[in-house]
Amino acid sequence: MPPPAQRNLVVIGGSAGAVKPLLDLVGNLPPRFPASVLIVQHIGAQASTLPELLNRRGRLPAMFPTSGRLLEPGVIYVAPPDHHLLVTDGAVRLTKDPKENYARPAIDPLFRSAAIAKGPRVIGVILSGMLDDGVAGLQAIKACGGLAIVQDPLDAEVPDMPRNARNYVAVDAVLPASDIADALTIMVSQPVRGAPSVPARLIEEHAISTGEVDDPMSTLDQIGSPSRLTCPECNGVLWELRDAQPPRYRCHTGHAYTIGSLDQAQNTRTDQTLWSALRALQERERLLRIVATAHRRREAFDEADRADAEADHLAVHAQQLQQLVSA
Repeated sequence: MPPPAQRNLVVIGGSAGAVKPLLDLVGNLPPRFPASVLIVQHIGAQASTLPELLNRRGRLPAMFPTSGRLLEPGVIYVAPPDHHLLVTDGAVRLTKDPKENYARPAIDPLFRSAAIAKGPRVIGVILSGMLDDGVAGLQAIKACGGLAIVQDPLDAEVPDMPRNARNYVAVDAVLPASDIADALTIMVSQPVRGAPSVPARLIEEHAISTGEVDDPMSTLDQIGSPSRLTCPECNGVLWELRDAQPPRYRCHTGHAYTIGSLDQAQNTRTDQTLWSALRALQERERLLRIVATAHRRREAFDEADRADAEADHLAVHAQQLQQLVSA
């Protein structure tokens, strides 16, 4: 009989306020840590020195990997700016697939891909951050037999992400950041019991997110229902995923949102749209004043009065809209 498998993949997600606990965690890992460590820190497209910081603090080598690099135990792989970091066939994969939870890199794609690829060999960790990216990914890890650790919200600079993870996931440990490395060291030494099992709907959702299905709308129909909401990024219909807690949404191009991130994205887009509308009203009013002046110069007074009347009408609406967006 072959020896039991070991947990050999640790995936970590963090956002606002996560750099310090991340440095503490990595700094406390032993030099011969027997698992690969993959990290997503919300950095968007901006430059990052996170691998350099981790190399200074810890004893494990950290890097931005190239796509296709094989996973090695005791090595830390950090998601590069503006790229999702995924796990597939014993290697890392970098993609510019659609944003999830208004982020790229995002935590959920990494956790989901790790759960599908490695099943019960995965340990997921959620650190400080806003909103709830990582909750669905941590649920995927648990559904595939893996383990989940959450930073104690009372220990987190920004407690939203760990609090939501604790509330919606049957986590195995809630710990201050200073204790997470010790817990990981114990967990990776434990044998994995039971055969891996991946829910079909998880595979279907992952295939949609990576563009690996021929008919994403039909696939979405299998795991959700069309809502009356549209995607803030591409204006496509959003499907509400069935039985998701907290509620989650996907469009057929691959964008994904929890209800918290959708609320934030719609709020941002609404704000931008209102300011654009105000600009358009003010510019239209200004042009009509110029048109009225031109009419008067050629003594076309009726046309000038009509242009001024329309400009006055727009000025009233612009003032009302100014009060709305300022409030």
